[in-house]
Amino acid sequence: MTAPVPQLTDHLGYWLRQVSNHVSLAFARKLATMDVTVAEWAMMRVLYDEPPMPPSQLAERMGLTRGAVTKLANRLIAKRLLTRTADPDDSRTHTLGLTRKGAGLVPRLAALADQNDAEAFAHLSDRERNALHRILHKTVARHGITALAVD
Repeated sequence: MTAPVPQLTDHLGYWLRQVSNHVSLAFARKLATMDVTVAEWAMMRVLYDEPPMPPSQLAERMGLTRGAVTKLANRLIAKRLLTRTADPDDSRTHTLGLTRKGAGLVPRLAALADQNDAEAFAHLSDRERNALHRILHKTVARHGITALAVD
């Protein structure tokens, strides 16, 4: 006799995926009103507190390939939210940094992120939200997940 196969809903990963999909989709819709994607927002937020940096460093910080960073950068440059500046000492290298327009947009996008979290988790008490935060951080650390990786 074989053991019964657990239902899909018996797995914690299933529920994490459901919540993640819901929260991510709601956030993507909010960002779309500002003509920014979630991945673009993540790049802008990384660059907000930092001086311009080479794409390779940005890729490492975000947990993305350099090719993915280049694609995101090109989209943000086209939107005039990001600049690509050649290194004066080595024309083969360049750095990426926010434009004034891009830097001015980041706080507004952060407010949308805060609003999205508030809406998604309003049913939880402060204690429950803090516990969930700790559990997710502990899981990320345990598995060596790059926390900023985005699609």
